[in-house]
Amino acid sequence: MQSQRQPLTRKLTWLFALTSGLVIANIYYSQPLLAVVAREFDRSTTHLGFLVTLTQIGYACGMLLIIPLGDALNRRKMIISLLLVTGVVLLAVAGSQNFYVFAAASLALGVSSCAAQLPVPFAASLASERDRGKAVGTVMAGLLLGILLARTLSGTVAYLAGWRAVYEWAAVLIGLLAIFNGMLLPADSNSQQWAYTKLLRSMLTLLKEQPQLRLRSAFGALGYACFSLFWTGLTFLLTNAPYHYSEAKIGLFGLAGAAGALAAGFAGRMADRGNVQRATTLFSAAILVAFAFLYFGTTSLTSLLIGILVLDIGMQGMHISNQSIIYALDPGARSRITTIYLTTYFAGGAAGSAAAGMLYEASGWHGVCTAGILVSALLIGSWHCSRRFVSAPVPRIDPRC
Repeated sequence: MQSQRQPLTRKLTWLFALTSGLVIANIYYSQPLLAVVAREFDRSTTHLGFLVTLTQIGYACGMLLIIPLGDALNRRKMIISLLLVTGVVLLAVAGSQNFYVFAAASLALGVSSCAAQLPVPFAASLASERDRGKAVGTVMAGLLLGILLARTLSGTVAYLAGWRAVYEWAAVLIGLLAIFNGMLLPADSNSQQWAYTKLLRSMLTLLKEQPQLRLRSAFGALGYACFSLFWTGLTFLLTNAPYHYSEAKIGLFGLAGAAGALAAGFAGRMADRGNVQRATTLFSAAILVAFAFLYFGTTSLTSLLIGILVLDIGMQGMHISNQSIIYALDPGARSRITTIYLTTYFAGGAAGSAAAGMLYEASGWHGVCTAGILVSALLIGSWHCSRRFVSAPVPRIDPRC
């Protein structure tokens, strides 16, 4: 059984988008700060690339262990509770006095920031079938803007007031967000009753029964690996010759990719019109094309900026295309479907972040971009091969409903 249905209003859609964006931003504040945090704790900048990986691992753990509860518990209470925990953890990051405390707090921040994904299935469950792609696209546009603008915000604030102020202000924003969600979120009387272990085991059943879920999860992981390869590696490129940019200037590059959020609405409308297969082809190709431009980023700032724009459009459009497929599979299991897809998705991102530091140290910027070209080519090849062997989504009705 699904939770009691209420119409998804425009105000509520924007609240979901704002919540996802501000919460997910917590994971990415550190990227433009890697050099300054490395100096603070006497670590190498490339070593700090693993800090981004650690936060993403925490996020994946939160997705795996917490988000499935959205199919059994009150999502309104879950969102508000996780926001309050996130605010406390942000203050712990800001107050860290050594690298190990900072790393532990960053891991915890990743776990609690899984709250960013609760609004997505919540919005999907409230939206009509006709408008679901558009609604999910709007919420995901907010999430992508959070990912991209987090870099701009953190770089600017760190330049003006120090890196600790980034997390202090983030804690204030999350506190305000908890208040607004408490005032505006609708009641969510979820009537499903699940034992926690059974809820987790049921995800294995979903994976077994839904080939499209397995496939789209793999696509998401490959796409986000490309995205994380680039954004983590970009800090190393811009910190060193020939750019030697400050954290504020590095953060501004998030603005170049913010236009990628426009792809969310476009991809959502394509899905609502039944063109999700064409969208998948278009956006996966965009990721590969982006790395062709990014490869020349050591000598051409224009090429770098074009690559950022195309990469973010491709990644966001691919993400929405994937979600348009998986949210049609089982209305009563959207939180668990979100868990499966996004745990895989952020595992790919964590791998990309970890690889970026090693590749840059070994082969420089061209090594990072070559890896991005290879992974995006694998994504395209997998997509075209799958079209011959995997059928359309198979709707599944929970036998307990």
